[in-house]
Amino acid sequence: MVPLIHFESDELERTEEFLSTHYAPMRIGRTGPRARAKVVRTAAEAISVDRVDFPFDMSYDVEPLGRICLCDIASGTIEGHGPAGSRPDDFGAGELFSLAPPERAYRGEVKQATYSITMLDPAVLGLVAAPAAGQDGVALLDHRPLDTAAGARVRAAIDHLDRAVLSDPGSAGNPLVVGAATRYLAAQVLAAFPSTSAAESAGDRRDAHPAALRRAIDYIEERAGSDLSPGEIAAAAHVSIRSLQLAFRRHLDTTPMRYVNDVRMRRVHGELSASTSGEGAGVAEIASRWGFVHQGHFGQAYRRAYDETPGATLRRDAPAG
Repeated sequence: MVPLIHFESDELERTEEFLSTHYAPMRIGRTGPRARAKVVRTAAEAISVDRVDFPFDMSYDVEPLGRICLCDIASGTIEGHGPAGSRPDDFGAGELFSLAPPERAYRGEVKQATYSITMLDPAVLGLVAAPAAGQDGVALLDHRPLDTAAGARVRAAIDHLDRAVLSDPGSAGNPLVVGAATRYLAAQVLAAFPSTSAAESAGDRRDAHPAALRRAIDYIEERAGSDLSPGEIAAAAHVSIRSLQLAFRRHLDTTPMRYVNDVRMRRVHGELSASTSGEGAGVAEIASRWGFVHQGHFGQAYRRAYDETPGATLRRDAPAG
């Protein structure tokens, strides 16, 4: 996990140096009275979420970020914003948008705004979807979501990732949890923005056969303790991500990642059943090892699967003293 970053300064040069170090090289300017800039970051290897407060007017001219960068404005405005070569646009409170394609510079002006900045490694999109024919990779095609509801789902995924995962030491230190939350955000981004991801094809439907499903299941069973993604499982099964999803839906009425979750739940159940009274790991430690760090949610899911609490399994299977 990348450590939490907390920056505050009313010096423009210090602010420019910080932004250039943690985003991309840039030039900024300020108009109006001197005021204190504030940036608080939570992050993991492929993702970061910044809560930003600029209570003054600040112009910016930024080199390419190399990452997908989503801006969600809570108050104030961002005006005259646009990637190099595009028509500038204005954004206000309640709007979520993509700042620029990863390979393009951009400029604009912050007008006394509070907002979040979420930066995502573009490669993560390829872990949850395949590119359309003729495309080198999965990329966003527009800076605005398809509709308000889609933007709200992206915002909810960002808030969950920031507050429930990256800000919680137990979750942030667990690669299974961080990986799942990051890919969930990537999936919501692809659902919200036009992109170069592939639609379902006849070839995908043809390849969603039982043999591919068996290869995927074998791979999952062998590596359930690793941070698995749909892209990795599909590659092991020698099919596209879409074919993988169709195979699980057609033959098991589930999704690949829900199946991974079920396998991990079975591993927890097996370890609890094998534990002896007063020896070995407790419920929380075993659950966390398999990616279940929120005990309330885990307990509910376990009860649905086994019609008893994890503690009851542990006590029931312990040998009599």
